[in-house]
Amino acid sequence: MEMKNLILKNRSYRRFYQDVEIKLETLRELVDLARLSASSKNFQHLKYILSNDPAKNALIFPTLGWAMLLKTWPGPPEGERPSAYIIVLGDTEITRAFSCDHGIVAQSILLGATEKGFGGCMIATVRRKELSEALKIAPRYEILLVIALGKPKETVVLEPLGKDGNTNYWRDDNGVHHVPKRSLDDIIIS
Repeated sequence: MEMKNLILKNRSYRRFYQDVEIKLETLRELVDLARLSASSKNFQHLKYILSNDPAKNALIFPTLGWAMLLKTWPGPPEGERPSAYIIVLGDTEITRAFSCDHGIVAQSILLGATEKGFGGCMIATVRRKELSEALKIAPRYEILLVIALGKPKETVVLEPLGKDGNTNYWRDDNGVHHVPKRSLDDIIIS
């Protein structure tokens, strides 16, 4: 798939066909893309927890915030929840300065997922203490992001930014998720 098309297809999906399994081997392949991505000072300080198990997923789901701009939406209902998660951790015994590495690897994982016909969402709104306790994560690991993954069950549409300049995403009456984007000329400063 051409890179631009891959990026256009890689949206922040928040509703999924929960019954469509993502195999553990697929999650490992996605983390391998992360492993091969750039790492600040080549510390390779990020670690990962993989979950495609419904019982483990049920422990992860309630610790996540889903869409801050959709104030009345509590997140996907049962049946539309992710079928897998990758939790991105920083190993504090290697360094405490994680830089932007978790963003780099998350994008690598999501582009890989998109190429395989899946989709996902980077989630930084995490009740970290609760999730650490639920999964018994050793204190040396700091939770940086959770990546929700699955077969997308929603349509996400990019559209030009309106004259009012409002960048807030929103859902219409049909559940279509709209994401306003600034134009290329608006973001390039010569």
